Amino acid sequence: MNFHGILAAMGGLMIVTVDLPAAQPGLVGSEFIFETAPFPACHASTIVESGNGLVAAWFGGTAEKNPDVGIWLSRHEDGKWSAPEQVANGVQHAAKRYPCWNPVLFQPANGPLLLFYKVGPNPKAWWGMLMTSSDGGKTWSEPRRLPEDIIGPVKNKPIQLADGGILCGASTEQSGWQIHFERTADLGRTWEIIRPINDARKIGAIQPSILFHGNNRLQAIGRTEQGRIYEVWSDDGGRSWGKLTLTELPNPNAGTDAVTLQDGRQLLVYNHSKTERSPLNVAVSSDGRVWEAALVLESEADKEFSYPAVIQTRDGLVHIVYSWHRKRIKHVVLDPGRLELKAIVNGQWPG
Repeated sequence: MNFHGILAAMGGLMIVTVDLPAAQPGLVGSEFIFETAPFPACHASTIVESGNGLVAAWFGGTAEKNPDVGIWLSRHEDGKWSAPEQVANGVQHAAKRYPCWNPVLFQPANGPLLLFYKVGPNPKAWWGMLMTSSDGGKTWSEPRRLPEDIIGPVKNKPIQLADGGILCGASTEQSGWQIHFERTADLGRTWEIIRPINDARKIGAIQPSILFHGNNRLQAIGRTEQGRIYEVWSDDGGRSWGKLTLTELPNPNAGTDAVTLQDGRQLLVYNHSKTERSPLNVAVSSDGRVWEAALVLESEADKEFSYPAVIQTRDGLVHIVYSWHRKRIKHVVLDPGRLELKAIVNGQWPG
């Protein structure tokens, strides 16, 4: 079906025409951020609302892990996305270059736009990098390496706490998959590490998304090696965490992302499968424990739709970006107030 969505974008109204398998309540519009690009492969996108509008980034090059992979960025201006521009690479010196990985954009309440990313030969040996922009992503500072052992947000956006501190969900893969958290009170200049919270021999988990539940109560959810999404809770603003457990929601060893909505509900984007990175689904929960089916963003056998990132903008709309066959980045817009929810029973997607 040919779908015409009207996006309430910062620069005015934008008409988006896409082909969708079927109209679904709450689905406002969908588009590719770019149709052509200087790179054949891309992955691990991120999106943010800056003071000037939406900004998206991802890594792109000949293929993941190749030295030519850099960080690419596009800004939403005048109702359309700007052409992809490379803003960072892994060049060390004239004879050595490493691939870049997993950019994460974040706009603090006060201060410049932050762009975290990783550089290194692989996830076991990469290190964290940070750039800043004071003009909504048009120009960027020189990259600087984060302190030793600080990765920054490993895939998903951090959160800003009531005291202004930024809490990042991080993880390592050197001795099994382990989650830890990193906190900065000064926009990335100094850091505090909150120790690993899981035993990788029991549950290998990485890439947390952090959700708000009020009164300093936080929840982190994300990817595992065990075929299901994990959850873990904190009652003190992320300074300590309880026992990490598996939910009923499936996970094919693939990235997820989630956001706390303005109405207090939680929205999760993930692959509802234990083995494949298709379909790509949206679920909603009022308590972070019981999830209901909302949308199927993509569903095509033997294809990959993966590594989502999700935010809610000031106008209340939800914006999702994700890898489309690892060839393009897709941008989808939802109206969370119009979603029609159905029960997920025993981990089974309805219908």
